[in-house]
Amino acid sequence: MVAIRTYHPRRGRLSGRHRDALDRLLPVYGVSETSPVRVDGATLFGRDVPLVLEIGSGMGEATVEMAAADPDRGYLAAEIHTPGVANLLAVAEERGVTNLRVAPLDALELLRERIPPDSLAAVHIFFPDPWPKARHHKRRLIQPAHVSLVASRLAPGGVLHCATDWPEYASWMLETLSASALVNCFDGYAPRPEHRPWTKFELRGIEAARPVFDLVFRKVAGNNESR
Repeated sequence: MVAIRTYHPRRGRLSGRHRDALDRLLPVYGVSETSPVRVDGATLFGRDVPLVLEIGSGMGEATVEMAAADPDRGYLAAEIHTPGVANLLAVAEERGVTNLRVAPLDALELLRERIPPDSLAAVHIFFPDPWPKARHHKRRLIQPAHVSLVASRLAPGGVLHCATDWPEYASWMLETLSASALVNCFDGYAPRPEHRPWTKFELRGIEAARPVFDLVFRKVAGNNESR
């Protein structure tokens, strides 16, 4: 059975700066298809730090900003768009951020095959593709099976934080997450957390009068979903 992709494979030109970042930095700060086999804070950073997984980091500026403001935790950005991976690496180097790694891999495969159960401090899913057409809803990242997988990889007390500027997808997210084993930290949607940086994409949406919805759900102790 062929897995249904939750993302558009995209191509983009690489600048000289981005090619240099990939050549020099990806071998040092990247997670390849085979190495390391086990992905956790200790293997990525050489010390047992809480690990935050961001699924779909885009061009990476917001991810670098969050990692820089949170040096006691390690960040792993899963992003399949090569220019985004390159830009994240370049910006992280420019800012001197060392608690950040990048995985140019399918995030769901990474979760299934490489990340141990009960090991993640948080998972961030900010502005995933809404796949607005009804026939494409099966491609949405927020699906019961995917949420169950994420929940199984969160440590007790770990948080799943999602954000979208697509109202219909926000309702879908709220319904799907509320039906999962995770617990809503708020009554419905969450207020916008100060620690989530503004992105260019988000600001463009606000200029176009699109509302932004945050959802924050937590895993409670003793709650283990599919492994």
